[in-house]
Amino acid sequence: MIQDTSSKSNKKSNIFVRIGHAMRRYIKENKGILIGFLVLCVFLSIVNPRFLSFKNISNVLRQTSTNLYLATAMTMVIILGGIDLSVGAVIALTGVVTSGLIAFNGFPVWVAVIFGILLGIIIGAFNGLIISSTKIPPFIVTLATMNIARGASYVYTGGKPVRVMSDSFNFIGSGYIKGILPTPVLYLIIILIIASLIMNRTKLGRYIYAVGGNKQAAKFSGINIRRTEFFAYTFSGLMAAISGIVLASRMFSGQPTAGEGAELDAIAAVVLGGTSMSGGSGKIGGTVLGALIIGVLSNGLNLMRVQSFWQYIVKGIVILVAVYADAMKKKD
Repeated sequence: MIQDTSSKSNKKSNIFVRIGHAMRRYIKENKGILIGFLVLCVFLSIVNPRFLSFKNISNVLRQTSTNLYLATAMTMVIILGGIDLSVGAVIALTGVVTSGLIAFNGFPVWVAVIFGILLGIIIGAFNGLIISSTKIPPFIVTLATMNIARGASYVYTGGKPVRVMSDSFNFIGSGYIKGILPTPVLYLIIILIIASLIMNRTKLGRYIYAVGGNKQAAKFSGINIRRTEFFAYTFSGLMAAISGIVLASRMFSGQPTAGEGAELDAIAAVVLGGTSMSGGSGKIGGTVLGALIIGVLSNGLNLMRVQSFWQYIVKGIVILVAVYADAMKKKD
């Protein structure tokens, strides 16, 4: 009995030691962006004390969650050396289709949600199939898909919002677990765990880094490049669909204009988090910090009553500075 108790305590202590090592490594790898994030939070809390209220923090986490769904997948895509410009339009299309199936066709919420998710997966798989099977650049393929998906969302709705009066649907994006944790944040925790396991604990994650680092060398190593690229873009479509459904639920309607500029926010979060635009390096943990900075920045600008037009300029500058810093880092 004594041995069993001591072995259990040793296991617990080992777990805490591992967690401690992981935390120290994370802080060391992201020291610069962590300092920037803390400085931003302190500045906003001084400018507007409401920033630190529970309601506002909850709001920031809820808003940041949808961007992080996209940014998690975008991290994989950019590490591969690609880009996905279609995610914002996929948000709109999956949102209006899911809302329409409930409002117009009387589908049960869970069936409509599955249809919406499948639609996102199909679009992502289409991107992945074209990009992995042809020499057409990802920028062109996803730009075309972006226009198709955005146009389809306008055609489906006639350019009008699709209102959904369903408590169970609205709970998806607007609910709370135990009155404290917003439902989108719960989904985010699950997604981040899955994505981190894929990137750090599986062959597929190693293949993504290898293909992004040197596609030719990866090919000679026997890595199935097509399958790797196909997965990344399919996963991106899945994350865009989840974002679209959660966003439609939060707005109580599917909007054909939803997701405009979402790809910009996702790319900004990824690049700000330290992922190289030329591929081969990057971490999900850095992307989380990047998305939090974008979310806190947007929230702070709103609290300071800065017009949304200026927010686009600020985000554009943030991306430019992050890409420049990445270029300077490579020179060193």
